[in-house]
Amino acid sequence: MAAGRQSGSRLRRPHAGSGPAMKTGILGFAILAALLALSACHPPAPITDETMTRQQAEAIMDELHDMRALLERIDKQTQASARLARQPKTATLDIKTPGPTLGDDDAPVTVVEFTDYQCPYCKRFSQNTFPFMKRDYIDTGKVRWLVRDLPLGFHNNARMAAQAAYCAAEQDKFWTMRESLFRNSSNLDEEHLKTYAADLGLDAQAFNDCIASERYLAEIDAYAGIAAGLHLTGTPSFVVGRTQPDKLTGRVIIGAQSPAVFASEIGKLLPQSQAVR
Repeated sequence: MAAGRQSGSRLRRPHAGSGPAMKTGILGFAILAALLALSACHPPAPITDETMTRQQAEAIMDELHDMRALLERIDKQTQASARLARQPKTATLDIKTPGPTLGDDDAPVTVVEFTDYQCPYCKRFSQNTFPFMKRDYIDTGKVRWLVRDLPLGFHNNARMAAQAAYCAAEQDKFWTMRESLFRNSSNLDEEHLKTYAADLGLDAQAFNDCIASERYLAEIDAYAGIAAGLHLTGTPSFVVGRTQPDKLTGRVIIGAQSPAVFASEIGKLLPQSQAVR
């Protein structure tokens, strides 16, 4: 279930109006604005003695604390905007290798989902949006849905949970295990995974042996490598395009978006006779 990688990044000349100088200007403006706001709202108390009072010192420290909090918020907003600007708008990836698939192979549209079973946004998508996708598009033959793994490094149990899904697939229970993993995304250690397998009626010995073998880790990591090659760094991420035998070229959708967002993108690719009304 592994696929090819897209590699490399190029050194680019910075655009006018961007880079360190621009950031310095923005932060400098923010500092000046903060100082003006603070001085307007809290004019300094007159100091009639040579020694600063404790109350005055505490007021200054409070103002500095507020200023620091303001600058931290501005910095976070700047970083978020930069990440958003770097996100790809389109992507092309190899899909000829086998993997978890739902829907007709000859459906006119294919969606590839990159997911992490410990990701709260993936859980939200799985529970709030995916049921609509399945009902209106997958079950009606309009969309073929492929799942690929992108376990994020700070989610300690995400890779093992992905293994559990593939081990369940050996017993034709991938999709039901997937639902169980998202439903219990805060408890994905090995013992809990075995419990979920038992609840689904899986052969316990076969499932446990599969987990212990770690035979799917290479493929899981290969999928994460594909996502990295496409500059997809967050989950869930999706590529939506017209169905082709070996590769998919399409638009990128980032995040746990609403059914309407997917409907809009899929609708552009469907024949008019198959558009959802």
